[in-house]
Amino acid sequence: AAAAKAAAGEEVAVEDDEEWSAPAPMVRMANLCCISGFAINGVAAIHSEIVRTFTFKDFGELWPEKFQNKTNGVTPRRWLAFCNPQLSSVITEAIGTDEWVTDTALLEKLGPLAKDPELQKKWRAAKQERKALCAKMVEETTGVKVSTDAMFDIQIKRIHEYKRQLLNIMGIIHRYNEMKAMTPEERANVTPRVCIFGGKAYATYLQAKRIVRLVTAVGEVVNNDPEIGDLLKVVFVPDYNVSLAETLIPASELSQHISTAGTEASGTSNMKFQMNGCLIIGTLDGANVEIRECVGDDNFFLFGIEEPEVEPARAERAAGKFEPDPRFTAVMDTIKSGVFGKPGEFDELLWSLEGNEGFGRGDYFLVAKDFPSYIECQDKVSAAYKDQDAWTESSIISTAFSGKFNSDRTIDQYATEIWDIKPLPVP
Repeated sequence: AAAAKAAAGEEVAVEDDEEWSAPAPMVRMANLCCISGFAINGVAAIHSEIVRTFTFKDFGELWPEKFQNKTNGVTPRRWLAFCNPQLSSVITEAIGTDEWVTDTALLEKLGPLAKDPELQKKWRAAKQERKALCAKMVEETTGVKVSTDAMFDIQIKRIHEYKRQLLNIMGIIHRYNEMKAMTPEERANVTPRVCIFGGKAYATYLQAKRIVRLVTAVGEVVNNDPEIGDLLKVVFVPDYNVSLAETLIPASELSQHISTAGTEASGTSNMKFQMNGCLIIGTLDGANVEIRECVGDDNFFLFGIEEPEVEPARAERAAGKFEPDPRFTAVMDTIKSGVFGKPGEFDELLWSLEGNEGFGRGDYFLVAKDFPSYIECQDKVSAAYKDQDAWTESSIISTAFSGKFNSDRTIDQYATEIWDIKPLPVP
């Protein structure tokens, strides 16, 4: 309080036994932007709400009219028409026009056709063709041969603890442990999966690099286990870039957008996957919230705590009251045992999941908290994939209601609601 008064130029009474010094001068760029800026926006509904009610709460109360939302978008020209000509031709034939390329609202015409057997047959054939192209790329870049009869389960994005590739690979280890404990008869009922990771880690971000190493170490074991065979493959595709994304996204059947609630501003790969008829497993974070609203609860695999529960969960952990699920502990023990990589190789990575608080400690991104919900949701995914007619229906619905996430809409909103500029007609 004394510091605030001093900053405001008010006199401050200092007790004889109290030492006080003014805070160091600091340029608060974000505050200056809020004061001088005409408009302030987040890039997804939940993000904009966090910006208004938490990050800049005082400014939100002072100038509520400045705060807006502009949900991100992606271009359907590149991320569907160009990169997936197989599915694009099916769409054009089904709705009778290719004008959806510039007017994605037309994709909604697919909705009433989602149960049509003939459309489903063509839809699956297009997906299968893309999976074959992806499998070829995977074998050429990693040497791992994968079955196109398996579900293609893909997570491609920047490697970061908040995006929780660690949760994904720990879920895979749990699935592998379960499969190893099964009889051959039980394994016959397992839904086969090809789990593909891709993304880049910042040069000095050691934890991200350790996560990548864990993924590759798990792959080295799983991909060479004769008992498992094609039931599970784990692949990290090197040198991730847009061209690789243009091969991976059209082939994906499940994509993972599993960041800790409240940490992802929006995400845009989730939109690209949705456009290509991929189902999403994810938390209520970023644009996932709006994607789920568009496709419906039945066509989105939701798990995890919600944003208002995050800080209480961290407080619970800091107070030493959190008890991890035994299945999470079993995965931790498996990694520590040296089954993957060298003994002790992942101690520093696992260290971040242990303890109750402190920098780099205490599982800040709540991997353990969401783990039970995540693996149980993955069981629902496996069961749902067995019904290919229902899965294809959900896939068609995903594409049908992806039109909101067209970057044309986003740019138009910026132009009309913030920049106040008019379109320039092309002669």
